Amino acid sequence: MATRRDPMGIGLAVLNRIASSPTIDKLKLRKTTERAVYEGAKGGFRVAGATTRAFKRVKGGGKPARLARTSDSGVFDLQPTDDQQMIVGVIKEFAAEVLRPAAAEAETANDTSKEVLAQTGDFGLTLLNIPESLGGLSEDRSAVTGVLVNEALAEGDMGQAVACLAPAAVATAISLWGSDAQQQTYLPSFAGDDVPASALAVAEPRALFDPFELATTAVENDGGYVLNGVKSAVVRGSEAELFIVAADVRGRGPTLLIVESSTPGVTIEADPSMGLRAAGLSRLLLDDVQVPADAVLGEGAADDYRECIRLSRLAWAGLALGTGRAVLDYVSDYVTTRTAFGEPIAHRQAVAFMVANIAIELEGMRLVTLKAASRAEQGLDFSREVALARRLTSEYGMKIGTDGVQLLGGHGFVKEHPVERWYRDLRAVGLMEGAVLV
Repeated sequence: MATRRDPMGIGLAVLNRIASSPTIDKLKLRKTTERAVYEGAKGGFRVAGATTRAFKRVKGGGKPARLARTSDSGVFDLQPTDDQQMIVGVIKEFAAEVLRPAAAEAETANDTSKEVLAQTGDFGLTLLNIPESLGGLSEDRSAVTGVLVNEALAEGDMGQAVACLAPAAVATAISLWGSDAQQQTYLPSFAGDDVPASALAVAEPRALFDPFELATTAVENDGGYVLNGVKSAVVRGSEAELFIVAADVRGRGPTLLIVESSTPGVTIEADPSMGLRAAGLSRLLLDDVQVPADAVLGEGAADDYRECIRLSRLAWAGLALGTGRAVLDYVSDYVTTRTAFGEPIAHRQAVAFMVANIAIELEGMRLVTLKAASRAEQGLDFSREVALARRLTSEYGMKIGTDGVQLLGGHGFVKEHPVERWYRDLRAVGLMEGAVLV
């Protein structure tokens, strides 16, 4: 019987994983001048799904393991726990010393370095929402921790953050809604050292896309389902070994299904994007893809799908907070050091007010996002809060990106400064569905 970790247990577990990893010496994580090795730029491509791993199917039948809901202490407290502070502290250091310096190269390559991705496995990102009994780090739901981790990673670079978090989204989905057989089949890979590249594919290349009105279909056939459709903005699709795909099942509506990349009919093609280029976004083409009946994630309940969409939007809100904080810190320094007419431009009232507004908007976004995450991990209804978080981070996230570019003037338009990249990344927050999950 698994025992619940004592206070600070999860944070110490993460630190122990990092300390015992040989890749930390390769990356020289605490030297800000170190950069990871990046592959050359990728051109257009269209390939069959990756076939590098065969998942050994396990026949379950027992009750699936589920994370316990966090109890309400009755105290309104925004102070992170000791566990959360330890985890976020390490992630922030990694984001500042590895992701931030490597962001421009990763964007040019349209990919995140494999060495960087391997290092995030040492942080245990995929383990945060896997039950301890299945090799994870906790028996408690940790949506707040997930938001804080997303925020810390995105402060370094949102594109690379999405690439790092994509496998965790699949692991979280299987943990939250998967059957016992699905958990036993797939989660051991996510709890091991060789985490499979994987993606939660919800979005479709259609104007005004609604995740509850899907064009991708799953039709019952010969004891299974035949999938047809196209998914867009699939993270690292050319390398992914496992997908969780949102499809419309006749008579059931939007449902999540597990699709292994080696399944015949699965094809990947390039999906160039305005932002998030380091995430290696691709399109997933499903052409008469036959999957078994047990490919439906868990019981395929409508409530599970709705919760998936809400938790995904919550994760994107967390990413917006981190990128917004990066903009605020950068422009605050810029306006106090950039001089015009013999004084810092921060002395101009219009400039000072614009920076202050960014800070105000960021605090409002953060408050409602953390409230939504807190209610989610307690098992309370968080639909209202996540809708507010989505609206605020979409609207004010874009405004923060625009104001960041404006405050730098001509410098905001050139790649010498990172604000133009943050501007493009922040515009994805109100458009993306799926991909990440807390």
